[in-house]
Amino acid sequence: MTLSTLRVAIVGAGPAGIYAGNLLAQAVKTLRQAQGTDSIDAVEIDLFESLPAPYGLIRYGVAPDHPRIKGIVTSLHEMLDAPQPGSLGLPKDRRTIRFIGNVEVGRDIALDELRERYHGVILATGALRDAVLDIPGVDLPGSYGAADFVAWYDGHPDVPRTWPLDASSVAVIGNGNVALDVARVLAKHAVDLRTTEVPDNVLAGLESSAVTDVHVFGRRGPADIKFTPIELRELGEVRDVDIVLYDEDFDGVDPTTASNNQLKVMLRTLNSWRGQGSTGASRRLHLHFWHAPIEITGDGRVEGIRFARTAPDAAGAPVPTGEVREYDVQAVYRAVGYFGTRVDGADFDERRGVVPNDEGRVLGQTGLYATGWIKRGPVGLIGHTKSDALETIGHLVADAQAGVLTAPSAPGFRSGSQGDVLDLLDERETAYTTWDGWQALDAHERALGENHEHVRERVKVVARDEQVQISRPGVLAR
Repeated sequence: MTLSTLRVAIVGAGPAGIYAGNLLAQAVKTLRQAQGTDSIDAVEIDLFESLPAPYGLIRYGVAPDHPRIKGIVTSLHEMLDAPQPGSLGLPKDRRTIRFIGNVEVGRDIALDELRERYHGVILATGALRDAVLDIPGVDLPGSYGAADFVAWYDGHPDVPRTWPLDASSVAVIGNGNVALDVARVLAKHAVDLRTTEVPDNVLAGLESSAVTDVHVFGRRGPADIKFTPIELRELGEVRDVDIVLYDEDFDGVDPTTASNNQLKVMLRTLNSWRGQGSTGASRRLHLHFWHAPIEITGDGRVEGIRFARTAPDAAGAPVPTGEVREYDVQAVYRAVGYFGTRVDGADFDERRGVVPNDEGRVLGQTGLYATGWIKRGPVGLIGHTKSDALETIGHLVADAQAGVLTAPSAPGFRSGSQGDVLDLLDERETAYTTWDGWQALDAHERALGENHEHVRERVKVVARDEQVQISRPGVLAR
C-alpha cells in the first residue's frame, strides 16, 4: 500500500512519548528505504505536552542531585532537535517531531479532535499521581504523597511554592528508588544542593528544614529491595548523615545466595554500613525492613506511625508476626508507587491505573495506542520504556501498512498541511509553546545558573506563566 503522509499525534512529552516519536520516524525511514514507493511516503509527528517544557518526569520527577540524568536529557534533546530527513518526504527545515507544549488534552483540545486530525494517536501520559495507601490516618495533616513532594522540589509549576519542613523525625514508606530520593533530599543539607538545578524557592525551604532523622520503612526484607545499586550507594555519599541499620532485619540474609548480581551488590553495600558506628553526624537516615504500615496516628496532625512487624512465609511473602511497633514521627511520606491519570475520551482501568490495551493497541478504538506507564503501569526503568515504545510503534506501522487506520477528517484538513492544529489552538487563544520556545527557556535557565551566586548548570523557572512568557513573549498563559 501507499500512504502519502502518516500523521501521528503523541500525548505526553516525557521519555515514553519522545522515544515513541523517534522510533516511529526511524521505522518509516527504514520502510521507505527498503520498499520504495510501496510504503509510507512520509511521516508527521506532533508531540503534545500539558506543561510548557518537555521531558516529563525527567524534568519534574527525578531528584536534582542525579548527574547521570543529564545524559538522558541530552539524548531526548537530540531526538526532538533532529532535522527532518529528506527521505521522509517533508521539508528539511521541519524537525522530525514537532513539540507543542502547554496544551492539555481534555482542556485545550479534545482527544476526539486529535483523532480527527491524525491517522493515529499515541497516549504517553505516564503516571503522575501517588498510589493509594489505604490505612487509618492517611489523610492527617503531615501525611504526604511522595509524588507531590517530588513535584515541589523539582519545581513543577502546578504545586505550591512552599513545603512544610518543620518535622524533626520523618517516616518514608516504601522500598523503591522514589523512597530513596525522598529520603535523601530530606536528609541532605541544603548547602550540598546549591550547585544543582534546584529552584531557589526549594533551596530556601530546605535551608530552614528541621529534619534530624529520616526513617525509611519497607514491608519486605533486605533481599527484596526494589532500589538500584546506584541509588543505594548515593545514600552513603551524603555528607554529615549517618546511615543506621538494624541487625534483626538481616537474620538469615546471605548476599551469596542473592537472585541476581545487582542484589548481591546492594546487600554487600547494606552489610558494609551495618558495621559502621555513629560518626556524630547531625542527621541520621534509618533503614527499616519487615515493617508493614497499619495506621498513622495523631490528634489533628501526624504524631506517629504504627507498623505490623512482618516475616517471610513459606513462599517468601511478608506476613504479620503479631508484633506491633510504633514510632514517634511528625510527618509521613508515602512512596508506595505511582498511579495513572485518566485521559478524557479514553477508557481507563481504575484498578490498575492504565488505559486498557493489547500490546499498545487501545482496546476497542482503532487508531488509538498507548506506551509507557499509562500502557503497562508504573514499573520499570528507561530501558523498559524504549522496548515498550518499540512494541507499540510496531503495531501502529503494521496497522498503517494494512490500511486499517482512518484518514484525518477534520473540517478544513488539507493533506500535508503543517498548521491545522496550531490554527485551531490559535482560534482558541491557547498559549501553546514550541521547540524554539523551549530552547529560549532552556537558554534563560542556563543564564540564570551562570549568574547565580552559587554557579549552577541552570536555575529552573517555576511559574507556568513565566515559562510561557519566556518561550513566547507577549503570550499569556491560561
